[in-house]
Amino acid sequence: MKALILAAGRGKRMEDLSEDKNKCLIPVLGKPLIEYSLDTASSLDEIEEIIIIVGYQAESIINKYGIVYKGKPIRYRIQHERKGLVSAIETSITDLDGGDFFLFLGDEIILKGRHKEMIDVFYRENIFVCCGIIKQEDPFEVRKTYAIIQSPDNVIYRLIEKPERAINNLMGTGNCIFKNEIINYIPRVPIHHIRNEKELPDLIQCAIDDGRPVKSFIITDTYINVNTKEELARLST
Repeated sequence: MKALILAAGRGKRMEDLSEDKNKCLIPVLGKPLIEYSLDTASSLDEIEEIIIIVGYQAESIINKYGIVYKGKPIRYRIQHERKGLVSAIETSITDLDGGDFFLFLGDEIILKGRHKEMIDVFYRENIFVCCGIIKQEDPFEVRKTYAIIQSPDNVIYRLIEKPERAINNLMGTGNCIFKNEIINYIPRVPIHHIRNEKELPDLIQCAIDDGRPVKSFIITDTYINVNTKEELARLST
C-alpha cells in the first residue's frame, strides 16, 4: 500500500498567509500542517512509499522534505491543473504502480488516529473503499466536508459533498483507503455544477452505484480541517 498526500492547492481562504507559501507548510500547533499526515503515513508498516501531489509553491515542499521522511521514501508528482481531489488522484496513477492507497489531505489534522485498525478492517473485510469518518456534535461542521448515509453495519449507501444541512452526526474526512481499481471510475465522475471540478464523494459514489463494497470507519475523536485564517487563529488561542 502507498500513502497519497494531496498538497497542491494554495489555500486562498488563508488569504495573505498563503500568498508566498503553500498552505500545507503553515505552522499549526508547533509543526507544518502537512507533517500531521506525513507522521501518520511514515508510522504505518503497511505503507511502503509516500506520494505527495504538489502544485502551488511545489519547490518549497520538495526542498523541505526531500526523498525520505522518517525512513519512508517519498515520490512527488506535480498537478499542473489544480482541479480538485479527483484530478489529483488521477495525476498519481502512474506513481501508484497498480497498488492500493491510503489517501491523506495535506490540510487535515487527525490526532490519535486509528489508521492501523482501519487498514486491518479494509483487508480483512475486503472493502473497495473505506472512508474515515468522525462523529460530529456540531451539525454545521458536517457541511465543511461530506455527509454519509449508511446501514447499521457501516455499509455506505450515499455520500453528499458539503450538504446544505446535516443529515446525521457522521462527518467524512479525507483519510480514505482505496483499492487501486477506483481509478477506473474517474471518467464516470460528474463535474460539480458549482465548483466545476470532480468531487471525491462523487468518485466513491460511482463505485457504490456499481455494487462495490464501501464502508465507513470511525478514525478518530479529534479531527481538525484547517481551511481559513479564522480557523487557524482559533487553534492558536
